[in-house]
Amino acid sequence: GQSYEIRMLDNRKLGELPEINGKLVKSIFRVVFHDRRLQYTEHQQLEGWRWNRPGDRILDIDIPMSVGIIDPRANPTQLNTVEFLWDPSKRTSVFIQVHCISTEFTLRKHGGEKGVPFRVQIDTFRENESGEYTEHLHSASCQIKVFK
Repeated sequence: GQSYEIRMLDNRKLGELPEINGKLVKSIFRVVFHDRRLQYTEHQQLEGWRWNRPGDRILDIDIPMSVGIIDPRANPTQLNTVEFLWDPSKRTSVFIQVHCISTEFTLRKHGGEKGVPFRVQIDTFRENESGEYTEHLHSASCQIKVFK
């Protein structure tokens, strides 16, 4: 539930991708498993989590703390995903909250487990001619572990 800041920066070189100047881009944040073994069973793992925590989400945006994000959305069926639009020419910071802990996905839950590493993955897209954000611009990720 703690809020963590991720700064969104336009890191294009001068003259690169001039077609997005003055336009919004869409970024999609996902919390996924870092371990390959858990990636194969991600759908079952997330369904099990949903069953144990009805109504809860794995990932949220702390909207009051965030700066420069437009139209933030959280799809009710994708508990580990949030998305928003932003202007690369303006200061943008998104504060995310992860509502699950790394030990919720370990086999033995007696306390003192190592906990599984997660990965925050950010994919950014630009608009195509039809007005849909489908043209991939950039991906980034980092490993996290969440403990109480």
